[in-house]
Amino acid sequence: MTPAPVIIAIDGRSGAGKTTLAIELAATLRNHHKVSLFHLEDIYPGWDGLSAGVERYVTTVLAPLSRGEAASWVSWDWKNHNDGDPRVTLPAEIVIVEGVGAAAAAARPLLDAVIWADAPDGERRTRALARDGETYEPFWDQWASQEAELLGTDDIPQHAHVRVLNRADGTAPADALQALTYLPALTTALVPELSSRRGLRLLSERIDASPDPAALFRALYGASANAVWLDSSLRPAGAADAAGRGRETPATERSRFSILADDGGTFGQSVLHSSGVTRVTAGCATANVSGPFFRWLETVWGRKAVRGPEDYPCDFALGWLGYLGYELKRETGGEDVPSDTPDAALIFAGRGVVLDHTDNTAWLLALDAPDAADWLAQAREAVTAAPVAGGSNGVVLPAANAAVPAQTTTPARNAAPAFAGRDSEAGYKRKIAEAQHQIAEGNTYEVCLTTTLAAEVPALDAWAAYLALRRRNPAPFASYLRFGGLTVASTSPERFLRIASDGGMRAEPIKGTRSRAADPDADAALRHDLATSLKDRAENIMIVDLLRNDLSHFAEPGSVTVSRLCEIESYATVHQLVSTIDAVLLPGSPRAEAVAACFPAGSMTGAPKISTMAILDRLEGGPRGVYSGAIGYFSLNGATDLAVAIRTLVVQDGGEGSTVRLSLGVGGAITADSVAQDEYEEIRTKAYGVLSTLGSTFPD
Repeated sequence: MTPAPVIIAIDGRSGAGKTTLAIELAATLRNHHKVSLFHLEDIYPGWDGLSAGVERYVTTVLAPLSRGEAASWVSWDWKNHNDGDPRVTLPAEIVIVEGVGAAAAAARPLLDAVIWADAPDGERRTRALARDGETYEPFWDQWASQEAELLGTDDIPQHAHVRVLNRADGTAPADALQALTYLPALTTALVPELSSRRGLRLLSERIDASPDPAALFRALYGASANAVWLDSSLRPAGAADAAGRGRETPATERSRFSILADDGGTFGQSVLHSSGVTRVTAGCATANVSGPFFRWLETVWGRKAVRGPEDYPCDFALGWLGYLGYELKRETGGEDVPSDTPDAALIFAGRGVVLDHTDNTAWLLALDAPDAADWLAQAREAVTAAPVAGGSNGVVLPAANAAVPAQTTTPARNAAPAFAGRDSEAGYKRKIAEAQHQIAEGNTYEVCLTTTLAAEVPALDAWAAYLALRRRNPAPFASYLRFGGLTVASTSPERFLRIASDGGMRAEPIKGTRSRAADPDADAALRHDLATSLKDRAENIMIVDLLRNDLSHFAEPGSVTVSRLCEIESYATVHQLVSTIDAVLLPGSPRAEAVAACFPAGSMTGAPKISTMAILDRLEGGPRGVYSGAIGYFSLNGATDLAVAIRTLVVQDGGEGSTVRLSLGVGGAITADSVAQDEYEEIRTKAYGVLSTLGSTFPD
């Protein structure tokens, strides 16, 4: 008896391409494995025999194979309509079984993975009859009714680990195999296939150019369903030395690079995680992986799979980009709160463009693949054809005493969205009082209380809205994320966490905010008020202490330092109090777990983190969604750079005929010394940049 094999079932309705998919998948797997293949059509006892055939298959074929034993079974003679010859199927390292009912309820306990193949009804009939028309056509309806009866009592597709939309274009086998490599049950069996993730070669090209990033993004990815623009393009006014190069300040360091990518090409993938299930889509195949998101992230990121090009200054060397929602706190000590947006949304970019706003260069990056040369040529043409970025890339950080323009910048001619708050002013102030009661009881020291503003509109051009936002409120961690009907438009100024490829770690929390004033003297007074506020300084220092603790879990002992404490940075609509905490990642540490140890950002929870998150769940009475999470990248060289998802508009378009839902989260830190009216005015200040851009006002 041989060891028990790994058994993969390929199920689906007739004509979905199961047989071809199984044969081609088996051929690919035979490059590294011994593979047996079994077709259920050889065992069904006639055109009325679907149910009986499934029973025969489970008892005489699947059961012995699952034990590592040879399966002896009787074939069906379709020409003479009776039992045919006895046959034997030998076990192997991997066994693939395919056919209608291959993953039926009785079979599933014996299977390691289930693939459901699908295709449109009309195409299925055409394909099936093209292959077996003479014998099959008279029985199509009869067989289809049996399929419907089986699926009516056994929802096999809902139990599939991988679903494949088989377009019969030759892509299904490779996409299905890519999806299978994400299944924990197959990790050991598919080690050779998994190793291909690490044997990657990075192609690059440097172009001396400063293309307008918005024009370039639209040219390359305007038609992409899933695309990401990490728009870290803010340049400080007047920060140039005698040679014309920008002086390195915290703002310039955070604002040097913009990253543009989608999930197209050979390696392109997308990921959505909700409530403990990670859905990975690779081409026409989608894998559902149950388990914590950060555990999944550790399997696909953290090991250095590529090296960056020589003299390449950015730490992003292709990889995963997108957002982590606040509700992932369920994996880091928080409670489980369902959200109406995915808890995480990422794309895998196997090619992309990085703009260096300091050196005025564009870097084209692509993983070596058959389609890489064509894409590099297309990207090169787009970069050279794009208009030159205006001024300092078109967005400039105002000087500390710069006046704020009084006018708003509306993204469309439609009526301004009318936002409603989750909390009224009185209701929010009551929650402030309850937070202070929790502080007085010793249950917390600081509570970052938030609320949500929401609106529904007939339509909204999310792209135009984002362009207006970045003009109105430029920020070093601005970003535009598009995942089908979900768009995230963020103008965040705050870094959550950076882990460099060499292990350097940095967090830069913001705690303490004042609005900007058009009058220079008034603006300077607001800045001075923030700089001298004992309350705001205390809030900031509490979060610094929390983040020092978070970083220490995976840092080299003694490496955690505070390099900046409570320094003021000024943006278009606000002054902010910012600190910087640095550390060095302990060699060999799991990088995804290091991110999880800091998640969510302490500046968005309060301290101590876990007990305060539980208090916030009770007070806020609903999910935060994308807001308060993180936006950024996880690079193939082990680096990550993530911003806190604040100043962030979330746009959900349900499709034709439905309204568009908008949401904006705002909040502030509550301490024992907080004054309710001041805290309420602070959330109005924080909402102003986004609301004024849309032509909207804070709800009464």
